[in-house]
Amino acid sequence: MTRPRSCALALLLALACLARDVAATQVVDDAGRRVTAPGRGARVITLAPSLTELVYAVGAGDSVVGTVSRSDYPAAARALPRIGDFERFDIERIVALKPDLVLAWNHGNPGRELAQLEAAGLTLYYLEPKRLDEVPLALERVGDLLGRETEGRRRAAALRTEIDELRRRHATAPPVTVFYQAWASPLMTLNGRQIVSDVIALCGGRNVFADLPQLVPQLSVEAVVVADPEAMLTAREDSGGGIGPVRDPAAAAFARWQPQRRLVAVRRGWLYTLPGDAITRQGPRIVDGARAVCQALDEVRSERAARR
Repeated sequence: MTRPRSCALALLLALACLARDVAATQVVDDAGRRVTAPGRGARVITLAPSLTELVYAVGAGDSVVGTVSRSDYPAAARALPRIGDFERFDIERIVALKPDLVLAWNHGNPGRELAQLEAAGLTLYYLEPKRLDEVPLALERVGDLLGRETEGRRRAAALRTEIDELRRRHATAPPVTVFYQAWASPLMTLNGRQIVSDVIALCGGRNVFADLPQLVPQLSVEAVVVADPEAMLTAREDSGGGIGPVRDPAAAAFARWQPQRRLVAVRRGWLYTLPGDAITRQGPRIVDGARAVCQALDEVRSERAARR
């Protein structure tokens, strides 16, 4: 091969490798945009506690230079600089921290302030796993963004295995009708397109309000009475009950249901509080929330069978 042809071939190979590497650094976010991955050593700001947990889960916690007020897990996250809460940010503080990447909650963060961050020249990556099976994928995507591909895939595979095991174990379980109380006043629940509803279904439960069109519908007490769920579930703020369910008909969150003795759940005491952060955050601890839900529904099944 002549020298010119050899040089040309080497150049073509180099360009092909460069194109491949550039393509590999492009990660699509939940807004459908291609974002260039900053890789290892990037300075990252997270705008939701679940996003903080995802970053730490892939081994990139040392890259986080700022986060929101409620980011408290793992313990190391409590020492991070605060840039506001998920609804209101200190834009100047964020810009001053010079992040290479801002991980944003696609529908939970205020759009106006996200637009301000983009106008300031910051790179935003929108991430919001809405369904249970999207959480492992989120781990892979965060790993790809931050140069932790191996750890992201390892953690994603482990999480998929845990989810699949719960799904397999409850695939033939007798169904339990469930009301998930997302908020006590005003009374609100979640429909079937939300991650908590996926968890309920995983455990063999049936969300009695799954078919409502709104993602977070507001309800009347009468609507719940008509639905007559066998189990009532809600998240608790404190961690006094650990990561398991707490059967607590007298919980303040269930106070309005105490007079409703017509409800099966009230008559039989099948009212449970769940570990709030595990069940509501769209991060790797969702599997702990799922185990808590499954444990509660298994108890309902056991007691229901004993009464027959």
